[in-house]
Amino acid sequence: MTSSKEIDSKVASAKSNLSSKNLSREEIETVQDILKTDSRPVPPVLKQESTKNLGNLDIPKERYFSQEYHDQEVEKLWKKVWQWACREENIPNVGDYVVYEIADLSVIVIRTKPNKISAFYNSCLHRGMQLCVGEGKTSNLRCPYHGWTWKLDGTLAHIPCRWDFEHVNDNDFRLPEVKVDTWQGFVFINFDPNCESLENYLENIPEHFQQFAFPLEKRFTALHVAQVINTNWKVALEAMMEAYHIFATHPQMLKHAGDINSKYNIYGRHSYMVFPSAMQSPYLGKPQDPQAPAKAMMDYMGIDRDIKLTSKGMNSRAYAAEAVRQNLNQHLGVDLSDVSDTEMIDAISYFVFPNSIIMPVVGQPAQLRFRPYGNNPDFCIMDLLTLLPSSLENTPPPAKTRWLTSEEKWSDVPEIQPEEVGVVLDQDFANLPLIQKGLKTSAKPGITLANYQESRIRHFHLVLDKYLSD
Repeated sequence: MTSSKEIDSKVASAKSNLSSKNLSREEIETVQDILKTDSRPVPPVLKQESTKNLGNLDIPKERYFSQEYHDQEVEKLWKKVWQWACREENIPNVGDYVVYEIADLSVIVIRTKPNKISAFYNSCLHRGMQLCVGEGKTSNLRCPYHGWTWKLDGTLAHIPCRWDFEHVNDNDFRLPEVKVDTWQGFVFINFDPNCESLENYLENIPEHFQQFAFPLEKRFTALHVAQVINTNWKVALEAMMEAYHIFATHPQMLKHAGDINSKYNIYGRHSYMVFPSAMQSPYLGKPQDPQAPAKAMMDYMGIDRDIKLTSKGMNSRAYAAEAVRQNLNQHLGVDLSDVSDTEMIDAISYFVFPNSIIMPVVGQPAQLRFRPYGNNPDFCIMDLLTLLPSSLENTPPPAKTRWLTSEEKWSDVPEIQPEEVGVVLDQDFANLPLIQKGLKTSAKPGITLANYQESRIRHFHLVLDKYLSD
Protein backbone atom coordinates (compact mmCIF):
# COMPACT_ATOMS: atom_id res chain seq x y z
CA MET A 1 0.00 0.00 0.00
CA THR A 2 1.23 3.49 -0.80
CA SER A 3 2.50 5.28 2.33
CA SER A 4 1.29 8.72 3.39
CA LYS A 5 4.75 10.15 2.68
CA GLU A 6 4.74 8.73 -0.86
CA ILE A 7 1.29 10.20 -1.47
CA ASP A 8 2.32 13.61 -0.12
CA SER A 9 5.42 13.49 -2.31
CA LYS A 10 3.33 12.72 -5.42
CA VAL A 11 0.98 15.59 -4.69
CA ALA A 12 3.81 18.03 -4.01
CA SER A 13 5.56 17.00 -7.23
CA ALA A 14 2.35 17.40 -9.22
CA LYS A 15 1.73 20.86 -7.80
CA SER A 16 5.24 22.01 -8.61
CA ASN A 17 4.78 21.00 -12.27
CA LEU A 18 1.49 22.80 -12.83
CA SER A 19 1.38 25.32 -15.61
CA SER A 20 0.32 28.88 -14.78
CA LYS A 21 -0.84 29.47 -18.35
CA ASN A 22 -4.36 30.79 -18.75
CA LEU A 23 -6.08 28.61 -21.33
CA SER A 24 -8.97 29.75 -23.48
CA ARG A 25 -11.81 27.34 -24.12
CA GLU A 26 -10.97 27.34 -27.84
CA GLU A 27 -7.54 25.88 -27.02
CA ILE A 28 -9.01 22.89 -25.19
CA GLU A 29 -9.81 19.68 -27.05
CA THR A 30 -13.47 18.77 -26.67
CA VAL A 31 -14.90 15.41 -25.64
CA GLN A 32 -16.55 15.26 -29.06
CA ASP A 33 -13.13 15.41 -30.70
CA ILE A 34 -11.61 12.98 -28.21
CA LEU A 35 -14.30 10.37 -28.85
CA LYS A 36 -13.60 10.48 -32.60
CA THR A 37 -10.33 8.67 -31.88
CA ASP A 38 -12.03 5.81 -30.02
CA SER A 39 -10.95 2.40 -31.31
CA ARG A 40 -14.53 1.10 -31.18
CA PRO A 41 -18.02 2.49 -31.81
CA VAL A 42 -19.06 4.96 -29.13
CA PRO A 43 -22.60 4.99 -27.63
CA PRO A 44 -24.43 7.66 -29.69
CA VAL A 45 -25.77 9.38 -26.58
CA LEU A 46 -22.22 10.45 -25.67
CA LYS A 47 -22.04 12.45 -28.89
CA GLN A 48 -25.02 14.60 -27.89
CA GLU A 49 -24.61 18.23 -26.87
CA SER A 50 -27.19 19.57 -24.43
CA THR A 51 -26.03 22.79 -22.81
CA LYS A 52 -28.15 25.65 -21.54
CA ASN A 53 -27.67 29.26 -20.51
CA LEU A 54 -28.78 29.14 -16.88
CA GLY A 55 -27.73 32.64 -15.83
CA ASN A 56 -25.04 33.51 -13.34
CA LEU A 57 -26.81 34.45 -10.11
CA ASP A 58 -25.13 33.36 -6.88
CA ILE A 59 -26.56 30.45 -4.89
CA PRO A 60 -27.62 31.60 -1.38
CA LYS A 61 -25.28 30.11 1.21
CA GLU A 62 -28.03 29.52 3.80
CA ARG A 63 -29.43 26.57 1.87
CA TYR A 64 -26.38 24.58 2.94
CA PHE A 65 -26.79 25.03 6.70
CA SER A 66 -30.20 26.55 7.50
CA GLN A 67 -32.42 24.35 9.65
CA GLU A 68 -35.49 25.94 8.06
CA TYR A 69 -34.23 25.09 4.59
CA HIS A 70 -33.52 21.51 5.67
CA ASP A 71 -37.05 21.17 7.03
CA GLN A 72 -38.46 22.38 3.70
CA GLU A 73 -36.35 19.80 1.88
CA VAL A 74 -37.79 17.01 4.03
CA GLU A 75 -41.39 18.07 3.38
CA LYS A 76 -41.19 19.16 -0.24
CA LEU A 77 -38.27 17.18 -1.65
CA TRP A 78 -37.57 13.92 0.19
CA LYS A 79 -41.26 13.14 0.64
CA LYS A 80 -41.93 13.76 -3.07
CA VAL A 81 -39.06 12.33 -5.15
CA TRP A 82 -38.01 8.88 -6.26
CA GLN A 83 -34.80 7.90 -4.48
CA TRP A 84 -32.54 4.87 -4.64
CA ALA A 85 -32.98 2.80 -1.46
CA CYS A 86 -31.02 -0.40 -2.16
CA ARG A 87 -30.11 -2.90 -4.87
CA GLU A 88 -32.29 -5.85 -5.85
CA GLU A 89 -29.40 -8.19 -5.09
CA ASN A 90 -29.52 -7.01 -1.44
CA ILE A 91 -32.93 -8.69 -1.09
CA PRO A 92 -32.86 -11.72 -3.42
CA ASN A 93 -35.13 -14.04 -1.41
CA VAL A 94 -38.58 -13.75 0.14
CA GLY A 95 -38.22 -12.20 3.59
CA ASP A 96 -34.95 -10.39 2.84
CA TYR A 97 -35.13 -6.72 3.84
CA VAL A 98 -33.10 -3.51 4.00
CA VAL A 99 -33.97 -0.47 6.12
CA TYR A 100 -33.50 2.80 4.24
CA GLU A 101 -33.32 5.98 6.29
CA ILE A 102 -33.22 9.64 5.32
CA ALA A 103 -33.64 12.52 7.78
CA ASP A 104 -36.26 11.17 10.24
CA LEU A 105 -37.89 8.92 7.65
CA SER A 106 -37.38 5.15 7.83
CA VAL A 107 -38.60 2.52 5.37
CA ILE A 108 -38.48 -1.27 5.31
CA VAL A 109 -37.75 -2.44 1.75
CA ILE A 110 -38.59 -6.15 1.66
CA ARG A 111 -39.10 -8.93 -0.86
CA THR A 112 -42.60 -10.22 -0.17
CA LYS A 113 -42.84 -12.63 -3.12
CA PRO A 114 -40.24 -14.03 -5.54
CA ASN A 115 -41.24 -11.37 -8.07
CA LYS A 116 -42.48 -8.61 -5.74
CA ILE A 117 -40.74 -5.99 -3.61
CA SER A 118 -42.71 -3.90 -1.12
CA ALA A 119 -41.84 -0.97 1.12
CA PHE A 120 -43.44 -0.09 4.46
CA TYR A 121 -43.04 2.75 6.93
CA ASN A 122 -40.75 1.39 9.62
CA SER A 123 -43.07 2.03 12.55
CA CYS A 124 -45.31 -0.19 14.66
CA LEU A 125 -48.94 0.96 14.56
CA HIS A 126 -49.26 0.27 18.30
CA ARG A 127 -46.78 2.69 19.90
CA GLY A 128 -44.37 3.59 17.15
CA MET A 129 -41.46 1.22 17.77
CA GLN A 130 -39.28 0.60 14.71
CA LEU A 131 -39.99 -2.87 13.40
CA CYS A 132 -36.61 -3.50 11.72
CA VAL A 133 -33.04 -2.26 11.95
CA GLY A 134 -30.29 -2.52 9.33
CA GLU A 135 -30.78 -5.50 7.04
CA GLY A 136 -31.65 -9.15 7.43
CA LYS A 137 -34.19 -11.88 6.77
CA THR A 138 -37.53 -12.48 8.46
CA SER A 139 -40.70 -14.55 8.09
CA ASN A 140 -42.87 -11.73 9.45
CA LEU A 141 -42.64 -8.16 10.72
CA ARG A 142 -42.77 -8.41 14.50
CA CYS A 143 -42.46 -5.47 16.87
CA PRO A 144 -39.73 -6.21 19.45
CA TYR A 145 -41.48 -4.05 22.07
CA HIS A 146 -44.89 -5.75 22.56
CA GLY A 147 -44.94 -8.42 19.87
CA TRP A 148 -47.51 -7.02 17.45
CA THR A 149 -46.91 -8.93 14.21
CA TRP A 150 -47.64 -8.36 10.53
CA LYS A 151 -47.34 -10.71 7.58
CA LEU A 152 -44.80 -9.85 4.89
CA ASP A 153 -47.57 -8.33 2.77
CA GLY A 154 -48.35 -5.84 5.55
CA THR A 155 -51.58 -7.44 6.85
CA LEU A 156 -52.01 -7.62 10.62
CA ALA A 157 -51.33 -11.17 11.86
CA HIS A 158 -51.26 -11.09 15.66
CA ILE A 159 -51.83 -8.84 18.67
CA PRO A 160 -50.94 -10.20 22.11
CA CYS A 161 -53.97 -9.96 24.42
CA ARG A 162 -56.20 -9.37 21.43
CA TRP A 163 -59.21 -9.15 23.80
CA ASP A 164 -57.90 -5.79 25.05
CA PHE A 165 -58.02 -4.19 21.57
CA GLU A 166 -61.63 -4.59 20.52
CA HIS A 167 -61.36 -1.13 18.94
CA VAL A 168 -58.64 -2.23 16.49
CA ASN A 169 -59.91 -3.13 13.02
CA ASP A 170 -57.52 -5.42 11.15
CA ASN A 171 -58.12 -3.73 7.79
CA ASP A 172 -57.33 -0.32 9.27
CA PHE A 173 -54.13 -1.65 10.77
CA ARG A 174 -52.37 -2.77 7.61
CA LEU A 175 -48.84 -1.39 7.53
CA PRO A 176 -48.84 1.83 5.46
CA GLU A 177 -46.95 1.33 2.21
CA VAL A 178 -44.43 3.43 0.36
CA LYS A 179 -44.29 3.42 -3.44
CA VAL A 180 -41.56 1.16 -4.82
CA ASP A 181 -40.17 0.38 -8.29
CA THR A 182 -36.93 -0.84 -9.86
CA TRP A 183 -34.57 0.23 -12.63
CA GLN A 184 -31.18 -1.22 -13.65
CA GLY A 185 -31.12 -3.32 -10.47
CA PHE A 186 -31.68 -0.30 -8.21
CA VAL A 187 -34.74 -0.30 -5.93
CA PHE A 188 -36.33 3.16 -5.73
CA ILE A 189 -38.92 4.35 -3.20
CA ASN A 190 -41.24 7.37 -3.10
CA PHE A 191 -43.20 8.55 -0.05
CA ASP A 192 -45.78 10.39 -2.17
CA PRO A 193 -48.80 8.10 -2.85
CA ASN A 194 -49.76 10.30 -5.81
CA CYS A 195 -46.31 10.47 -7.39
CA GLU A 196 -45.57 10.05 -11.07
CA SER A 197 -44.20 6.70 -12.18
CA LEU A 198 -40.47 6.01 -11.87
CA GLU A 199 -40.32 5.58 -15.65
CA ASN A 200 -41.61 9.13 -16.18
CA TYR A 201 -39.43 10.50 -13.41
CA LEU A 202 -36.23 9.17 -14.98
CA GLU A 203 -37.11 10.90 -18.26
CA ASN A 204 -34.52 10.01 -20.95
CA ILE A 205 -32.04 8.22 -18.68
CA PRO A 206 -33.36 4.66 -19.36
CA GLU A 207 -33.03 5.32 -23.10
CA HIS A 208 -29.44 6.47 -22.58
CA PHE A 209 -28.49 3.42 -20.52
CA GLN A 210 -29.76 1.04 -23.20
CA GLN A 211 -26.80 2.16 -25.31
CA PHE A 212 -24.10 1.13 -22.83
CA ALA A 213 -22.38 -2.22 -23.02
CA PHE A 214 -23.06 -3.79 -19.62
CA PRO A 215 -26.45 -3.16 -17.95
CA LEU A 216 -26.08 -2.37 -14.26
CA GLU A 217 -28.85 -4.85 -13.50
CA LYS A 218 -26.50 -7.64 -14.61
CA ARG A 219 -23.69 -6.60 -12.29
CA PHE A 220 -22.86 -7.38 -8.69
CA THR A 221 -21.87 -5.10 -5.80
CA ALA A 222 -18.17 -5.72 -5.27
CA LEU A 223 -17.84 -2.89 -2.73
CA HIS A 224 -20.17 -0.85 -0.51
CA VAL A 225 -18.61 1.69 1.84
CA ALA A 226 -20.54 4.38 3.72
CA GLN A 227 -19.56 7.21 6.03
CA VAL A 228 -21.20 10.03 7.96
CA ILE A 229 -19.52 13.26 6.83
CA ASN A 230 -19.49 16.61 8.61
CA THR A 231 -21.02 18.59 5.75
CA ASN A 232 -24.38 19.22 4.11
CA TRP A 233 -25.46 16.57 1.60
CA LYS A 234 -25.48 19.13 -1.22
CA VAL A 235 -21.87 20.18 -0.53
CA ALA A 236 -20.76 16.55 -0.80
CA LEU A 237 -22.88 15.89 -3.90
CA GLU A 238 -21.62 18.97 -5.70
CA ALA A 239 -18.00 17.89 -5.21
CA MET A 240 -18.80 14.98 -7.53
CA MET A 241 -20.57 17.02 -10.21
CA GLU A 242 -17.62 18.85 -11.75
CA ALA A 243 -13.99 18.29 -12.70
CA TYR A 244 -13.01 21.93 -12.18
CA HIS A 245 -11.53 21.14 -8.74
CA ILE A 246 -9.09 18.49 -10.03
CA PHE A 247 -6.38 21.08 -10.70
CA ALA A 248 -6.15 22.23 -7.07
CA THR A 249 -7.47 19.24 -5.07
CA HIS A 250 -6.13 16.24 -7.03
CA PRO A 251 -3.05 17.52 -8.90
CA GLN A 252 -1.53 14.01 -8.97
CA MET A 253 -4.30 13.05 -11.44
CA LEU A 254 -3.39 15.64 -14.07
CA LYS A 255 -0.93 13.32 -15.80
CA HIS A 256 -3.80 11.03 -16.84
CA ALA A 257 -6.98 13.13 -16.56
CA GLY A 258 -8.49 15.56 -19.05
CA ASP A 259 -10.06 17.66 -16.30
CA ILE A 260 -11.04 20.81 -18.16
CA ASN A 261 -11.78 18.81 -21.31
CA SER A 262 -14.86 17.41 -19.55
CA LYS A 263 -18.31 17.66 -21.10
CA TYR A 264 -21.48 18.60 -19.19
CA ASN A 265 -24.94 17.85 -20.58
CA ILE A 266 -28.19 19.01 -18.98
CA TYR A 267 -31.65 17.60 -19.54
CA GLY A 268 -34.98 17.91 -17.67
CA ARG A 269 -34.26 17.04 -14.04
CA HIS A 270 -31.05 15.18 -14.64
CA SER A 271 -27.61 15.61 -16.25
CA TYR A 272 -24.40 13.84 -17.14
CA MET A 273 -20.68 14.50 -17.32
CA VAL A 274 -17.96 12.82 -19.39
CA PHE A 275 -14.58 13.18 -17.67
CA PRO A 276 -11.97 11.79 -20.13
CA SER A 277 -8.98 9.77 -18.96
CA ALA A 278 -5.65 8.48 -20.29
CA MET A 279 -4.81 11.93 -21.59
CA GLN A 280 -2.81 14.69 -20.00
CA SER A 281 -4.53 17.74 -18.56
CA PRO A 282 -4.28 20.83 -20.78
CA TYR A 283 -2.67 22.51 -17.76
CA LEU A 284 0.44 20.37 -18.34
CA GLY A 285 0.60 20.76 -22.12
CA LYS A 286 1.46 17.89 -24.46
CA PRO A 287 3.35 14.92 -22.96
CA GLN A 288 6.77 14.12 -24.42
CA ASP A 289 5.88 10.43 -24.45
CA PRO A 290 2.49 10.06 -26.24
CA GLN A 291 1.65 7.01 -24.16
CA ALA A 292 2.73 8.51 -20.82
CA PRO A 293 -0.89 9.34 -19.83
CA ALA A 294 -1.89 5.70 -20.41
CA LYS A 295 0.96 4.48 -18.24
CA ALA A 296 0.08 7.01 -15.54
CA MET A 297 -3.52 5.82 -15.61
CA MET A 298 -2.46 2.19 -15.39
CA ASP A 299 -0.46 3.09 -12.28
CA TYR A 300 -3.51 4.90 -10.88
CA MET A 301 -5.74 1.87 -11.49
CA GLY A 302 -3.18 -0.59 -10.15
CA ILE A 303 -2.67 -2.38 -13.48
CA ASP A 304 0.68 -4.08 -14.03
CA ARG A 305 2.53 -2.31 -16.83
CA ASP A 306 3.87 -5.69 -17.93
CA ILE A 307 0.40 -6.82 -18.96
CA LYS A 308 0.72 -8.47 -22.36
CA LEU A 309 -0.69 -6.29 -25.10
CA THR A 310 0.54 -4.80 -28.32
CA SER A 311 0.57 -1.02 -28.11
CA LYS A 312 1.85 -0.42 -31.63
CA GLY A 313 -0.46 1.92 -33.51
CA MET A 314 -2.55 2.65 -30.40
CA ASN A 315 -3.04 6.13 -29.06
CA SER A 316 -2.78 6.62 -25.32
CA ARG A 317 -6.50 6.16 -24.65
CA ALA A 318 -6.80 2.98 -26.71
CA TYR A 319 -3.69 1.59 -24.99
CA ALA A 320 -5.11 2.28 -21.50
CA ALA A 321 -8.52 0.90 -22.47
CA GLU A 322 -7.00 -2.33 -23.74
CA ALA A 323 -5.00 -2.70 -20.53
CA VAL A 324 -8.21 -2.29 -18.49
CA ARG A 325 -10.05 -4.79 -20.73
CA GLN A 326 -7.41 -7.44 -20.23
CA ASN A 327 -7.07 -6.74 -16.53
CA LEU A 328 -10.82 -7.17 -15.95
CA ASN A 329 -10.90 -10.25 -18.18
CA GLN A 330 -8.20 -11.84 -16.04
CA HIS A 331 -9.95 -11.02 -12.77
CA LEU A 332 -13.62 -11.40 -13.73
CA GLY A 333 -13.59 -13.65 -16.79
CA VAL A 334 -15.66 -11.21 -18.85
CA ASP A 335 -15.26 -10.57 -22.56
CA LEU A 336 -14.96 -6.80 -23.07
CA SER A 337 -13.52 -6.88 -26.58
CA ASP A 338 -16.46 -4.95 -28.05
CA VAL A 339 -16.70 -2.31 -25.31
CA SER A 340 -15.67 1.18 -26.39
CA ASP A 341 -12.60 2.89 -24.98
CA THR A 342 -14.69 5.61 -23.33
CA GLU A 343 -16.77 3.02 -21.43
CA MET A 344 -13.57 1.35 -20.25
CA ILE A 345 -11.63 4.33 -18.92
CA ASP A 346 -13.71 7.52 -18.70
CA ALA A 347 -15.87 8.72 -15.83
CA ILE A 348 -19.30 8.87 -17.49
CA SER A 349 -21.27 10.25 -14.59
CA TYR A 350 -25.07 10.53 -14.63
CA PHE A 351 -26.76 12.63 -11.97
CA VAL A 352 -30.20 11.29 -11.08
CA PHE A 353 -31.97 14.07 -9.21
CA PRO A 354 -31.86 14.68 -6.32
CA ASN A 355 -29.01 12.70 -4.80
CA SER A 356 -27.49 9.92 -6.91
CA ILE A 357 -24.46 9.65 -9.18
CA ILE A 358 -24.79 6.55 -11.37
CA MET A 359 -22.03 5.47 -13.74
CA PRO A 360 -22.72 2.98 -16.57
CA VAL A 361 -19.03 2.49 -17.37
CA VAL A 362 -17.09 -0.73 -16.88
CA GLY A 363 -13.63 0.45 -15.91
CA GLN A 364 -14.65 3.06 -13.30
CA PRO A 365 -18.08 1.82 -12.16
CA ALA A 366 -18.65 3.89 -9.01
CA GLN A 367 -22.18 4.59 -7.80
CA LEU A 368 -22.67 7.36 -5.23
CA ARG A 369 -25.57 8.40 -3.01
CA PHE A 370 -25.86 11.41 -0.68
CA ARG A 371 -28.57 11.99 1.93
CA PRO A 372 -29.11 14.00 5.12
CA TYR A 373 -28.01 12.34 8.33
CA GLY A 374 -30.90 12.79 10.72
CA ASN A 375 -32.21 16.33 10.93
CA ASN A 376 -28.87 18.08 11.24
CA PRO A 377 -28.08 20.01 8.02
CA ASP A 378 -24.37 19.96 8.91
CA PHE A 379 -24.08 16.19 8.42
CA CYS A 380 -24.78 13.73 5.63
CA ILE A 381 -24.26 10.09 4.64
CA MET A 382 -22.31 9.14 1.54
CA ASP A 383 -22.56 5.64 0.07
CA LEU A 384 -20.04 4.36 -2.48
CA LEU A 385 -20.80 1.19 -4.44
CA THR A 386 -18.71 -0.51 -7.11
CA LEU A 387 -20.77 -2.56 -9.57
CA LEU A 388 -18.75 -5.06 -11.61
CA PRO A 389 -19.86 -7.24 -14.52
CA SER A 390 -19.74 -10.98 -14.14
CA SER A 391 -19.87 -13.83 -16.61
CA LEU A 392 -20.03 -16.39 -13.83
CA GLU A 393 -23.10 -18.61 -13.57
CA ASN A 394 -23.08 -18.07 -9.81
CA THR A 395 -22.76 -14.33 -9.38
CA PRO A 396 -20.91 -13.40 -6.18
CA PRO A 397 -23.14 -12.18 -3.35
CA PRO A 398 -23.20 -8.41 -2.82
CA ALA A 399 -20.57 -6.96 -0.55
CA LYS A 400 -21.76 -6.07 2.94
CA THR A 401 -21.84 -2.39 3.79
CA ARG A 402 -18.73 -1.23 5.59
CA TRP A 403 -19.31 1.88 7.71
CA LEU A 404 -16.27 4.07 8.25
CA THR A 405 -15.84 5.98 11.47
CA SER A 406 -15.08 9.70 11.30
CA GLU A 407 -11.43 8.93 12.12
CA GLU A 408 -10.92 6.38 9.35
CA LYS A 409 -9.50 7.29 5.95
CA TRP A 410 -10.81 5.90 2.71
CA SER A 411 -7.25 5.13 1.65
CA ASP A 412 -6.95 2.76 4.65
CA VAL A 413 -9.80 0.54 3.43
CA PRO A 414 -8.21 -2.49 1.71
CA GLU A 415 -11.44 -3.27 -0.17
CA ILE A 416 -11.09 -0.03 -2.14
CA GLN A 417 -9.15 -0.93 -5.24
CA PRO A 418 -7.16 0.60 -6.71
CA GLU A 419 -5.85 2.23 -3.55
CA GLU A 420 -5.26 5.54 -5.33
CA VAL A 421 -9.06 5.97 -5.47
CA GLY A 422 -9.02 6.07 -1.68
CA VAL A 423 -6.42 8.83 -1.83
CA VAL A 424 -8.65 10.90 -4.11
CA LEU A 425 -11.62 10.43 -1.79
CA ASP A 426 -9.52 11.45 1.22
CA GLN A 427 -8.58 14.65 -0.59
CA ASP A 428 -12.23 15.41 -1.34
CA PHE A 429 -13.45 14.67 2.16
CA ALA A 430 -10.72 16.76 3.73
CA ASN A 431 -12.27 19.71 1.86
CA LEU A 432 -15.92 19.12 2.73
CA PRO A 433 -16.02 20.03 6.47
CA LEU A 434 -13.97 23.13 5.68
CA ILE A 435 -16.46 24.16 3.01
CA GLN A 436 -19.29 23.75 5.51
CA LYS A 437 -17.49 25.96 8.04
CA GLY A 438 -16.43 28.46 5.38
CA LEU A 439 -19.99 28.91 4.15
CA LYS A 440 -21.13 29.84 7.64
CA THR A 441 -18.40 32.38 8.22
CA SER A 442 -18.42 33.93 4.74
CA ALA A 443 -19.20 37.65 4.49
CA LYS A 444 -20.46 36.97 0.96
CA PRO A 445 -24.16 36.02 0.81
CA GLY A 446 -23.78 33.24 -1.76
CA ILE A 447 -21.52 31.04 -3.86
CA THR A 448 -20.48 31.91 -7.42
CA LEU A 449 -20.51 29.22 -10.11
CA ALA A 450 -18.75 28.84 -13.45
CA ASN A 451 -21.10 29.14 -16.42
CA TYR A 452 -20.10 25.81 -17.99
CA GLN A 453 -17.91 23.66 -15.75
CA GLU A 454 -20.29 24.05 -12.82
CA SER A 455 -23.46 24.20 -14.90
CA ARG A 456 -24.74 20.91 -13.50
CA ILE A 457 -24.64 22.37 -10.00
CA ARG A 458 -26.64 25.44 -11.05
CA HIS A 459 -29.11 23.23 -12.89
CA PHE A 460 -29.49 21.06 -9.78
CA HIS A 461 -30.37 24.11 -7.68
CA LEU A 462 -32.87 25.37 -10.23
CA VAL A 463 -34.67 22.01 -10.19
CA LEU A 464 -34.48 21.95 -6.40
CA ASP A 465 -36.02 25.45 -6.29
CA LYS A 466 -39.01 24.21 -8.26
CA TYR A 467 -39.71 21.48 -5.72
CA LEU A 468 -39.33 23.79 -2.73
CA SER A 469 -41.51 26.52 -4.26
CA ASP A 470 -44.51 24.22 -4.90
